[in-house]
Amino acid sequence: MPNSELMPIGVFARRSGLTSSALRFYADSGLLPAAVVDPVTGYRYYSPAQVPRATQLRRLREIAMPLTTVETLLAAESDEASRLLDEHVTRTVEEAKAAQRTAAVIESSLAGVPSLPIAVLRGPVLADAVEQVLTATVRETGMPVLAALFLEVSQEAVTLTATDRYRLATRTLAPVEPPLHTWAAAVDGDELRTASAAIRRSGTVRIEATARGIRLRLADREDQHCRLIADEAFPDYRLVLASLGEATTRVRVSKALLLRSLEELPGERVALRVTDGAVTHLWAGDGHSGTRLPAAVTGLAFRIWFELTTLYPAVSTAIGPDVLLDLRGYDQPVTVRSADRGDLTTLIMPIRPDHLEQDDKENSA
Repeated sequence: MPNSELMPIGVFARRSGLTSSALRFYADSGLLPAAVVDPVTGYRYYSPAQVPRATQLRRLREIAMPLTTVETLLAAESDEASRLLDEHVTRTVEEAKAAQRTAAVIESSLAGVPSLPIAVLRGPVLADAVEQVLTATVRETGMPVLAALFLEVSQEAVTLTATDRYRLATRTLAPVEPPLHTWAAAVDGDELRTASAAIRRSGTVRIEATARGIRLRLADREDQHCRLIADEAFPDYRLVLASLGEATTRVRVSKALLLRSLEELPGERVALRVTDGAVTHLWAGDGHSGTRLPAAVTGLAFRIWFELTTLYPAVSTAIGPDVLLDLRGYDQPVTVRSADRGDLTTLIMPIRPDHLEQDDKENSA
């Protein structure tokens, strides 16, 4: 390579995003030796071909990867490099969550931190409710409340709600003891999900609120702590529920049969064709294939499309052997709930694939 193409360390630092001192350290450690070192002045020069490696090295260090792992990853084939990267990210996330939980424990144990007893619930029931409702969450940058569970306590009930603005799940629980206070806040969904295993093994759970979190006091087990999400207000889900129109078609179908049929479909999109006494499952690309299921149908014949990743969780978390689907229109929210119990309600939005012109004509007729 001609000498004219070599860059002094300052120029290479600007190209790679690394500081000159970092480049000297990586050269001395063998991770990124200079292409040429002037034997008289000791000045280091780098080639343009070294920029990708330097950039990759900078990015790996930005995510706090240890130097020994960085060295192994940079020398590895792509599959092995991906595995090492995934392992590091998983470990980093787990360590961050553990640090958050430990911080919550320390904060709640500080002298003078007040707590407010807000509710007593059955542990297994609360754990089930947490897992069911959290299916309607999503992780979105800058909007942590969409990954949270909104916990409301009144003198009659405890309500758990989650929404990602496309799905909404809410469940109402009967407390073991009448709550003495009303209270509401968004709780970190990931931390509740992690705590649910311990919650499930406790006969009763006493929930106490602090300024920044909740303390879950478990019978004969270590307390669990979850942080509050206070960055933004939780969406007004009650307004969504109140604005729902009347169902034009109502379907009662076996939960087990519906799930089994959905599991066997090859596509990522699924259509429900509702006729008198039956539901037929279709998928994009084949308008005549599917499984015919017996169902109790009232109202108009209907065809409606969903993403499988939206419909399946809503059905799988429903309580009881049968599910009830309330359909309002191909572009309106669909209610999914138990046919026997009303304490868990899930709302999901359908989709309308652009290429399904025939569906548009049928639904608008």
